[in-house]
Amino acid sequence: MRYCLALDLKDDPALIAEYERYHEAVWPDVLQSLRDAGILSMEIYRVENRLVLVMDTTDDFSFDRKARMDADNPKVQEWETLMWKYQAALPSAQPGQKWISMKKVFDFNA
Repeated sequence: MRYCLALDLKDDPALIAEYERYHEAVWPDVLQSLRDAGILSMEIYRVENRLVLVMDTTDDFSFDRKARMDADNPKVQEWETLMWKYQAALPSAQPGQKWISMKKVFDFNA
């Protein structure tokens, strides 16, 4: 499956640069947690302070299962807490919600 999600960063060039530096070397425990959850590939793109995440997963991937796994992983929790320093939830986000699923509006191959 392919998922696309969106999130904003705080609109501060220094914080955005720091966020990007962290993503040049994501912690190994965090990368392993992504693999363990069934994520096959993940890319994050940025324009200004808007992020778009593109993620390919196994067919049995579940956001709920990933959230449970993350809650039980202290290194992932440490990473997520650190990332909130840079991230700003979209206006439609629920309290504590980060990435929001995007609706596909066009598919060239469809």
